[in-house]
Amino acid sequence: MSGASGPLDPKSADAKSPESRSRRRSGSRQSAASGLLSPDGSLQGAEEWSITERVHREYKAAQRARNRLIRLTQLLILFGSFGLWELAGRLKWIDVLLFSYPSKVFDLIYEKMVNGELWPHIGATVWETFVGFVLGTLAGTALAVIIWWSPFLERVLDPYIVVLNSLPKVALGPLFIVGLGPGYTSIIGMTLAITVIITTLVVYSSFKEVDANYVKVIRVFGGGKRKIFEKVILPASFPTIVSTLKVNVGLAWVGVIVGEFLVSKAGLGYLIIYGFQVFNFTLVIASLLIIAVVAALMYQAVAYLENRLNNRW
Repeated sequence: MSGASGPLDPKSADAKSPESRSRRRSGSRQSAASGLLSPDGSLQGAEEWSITERVHREYKAAQRARNRLIRLTQLLILFGSFGLWELAGRLKWIDVLLFSYPSKVFDLIYEKMVNGELWPHIGATVWETFVGFVLGTLAGTALAVIIWWSPFLERVLDPYIVVLNSLPKVALGPLFIVGLGPGYTSIIGMTLAITVIITTLVVYSSFKEVDANYVKVIRVFGGGKRKIFEKVILPASFPTIVSTLKVNVGLAWVGVIVGEFLVSKAGLGYLIIYGFQVFNFTLVIASLLIIAVVAALMYQAVAYLENRLNNRW
């Protein structure tokens, strides 16, 4: 029959020959290797690519393990410290009247939260801190821009900025109370006194550290002061401006608490002073713990905002 191949058919004999089987095995190996080819299509490149991927995976796994170890160590230090503090208080190793102990402090915090006495104080302090933080950052950055824009003004204001930076800000408290009144404005004024000068110095220093060659390029193409700021100074200094947000969070908390020490009738700083006056140091320590927790949350929020802004910029 014409459609069938006999035992002496050359195609059939060739298919069963050792050479044919060897060619098929070689082709199979090449087909299997083709799935591992690197982007440039070479088998050697595929091996290098596989090694690179494996090293990267091992590095990421090591990083995750390291981060877990760091978190575990942090938690051990935290809970170990509280445990030792609790034990020292229970066994009278420390004066409980002065240093209290964690269970007593947390019971007081829970009680004040349940009866609603604590929330207005937290709200007042957080609001004052937020306003002082935002205004201090904006005012300090704006002042840095003005000083950079005018070399004449820079030389005029330089000694005053140095003096204000070295001046103890707490000493200005009575002046703020007399000038702005015993209220929120004097507390925010104290916060601005701490945050504005630091922000101005940090941001202006970042302006001055920009590579002068970039400025020369803009001038060669006919750009003026405004173009230099928009195209060179601001983009180069933006990471520094954003990083000052995290610094200003801590400074704003310092300013608000100091202001509440002096003048406030509400807030966590007020609770610290009140607890000291009535000799209730459990209330003092509870207020300090709340400040630490809220300040840490604000810091993490600002750090998240910093990452978002840097990635988008």
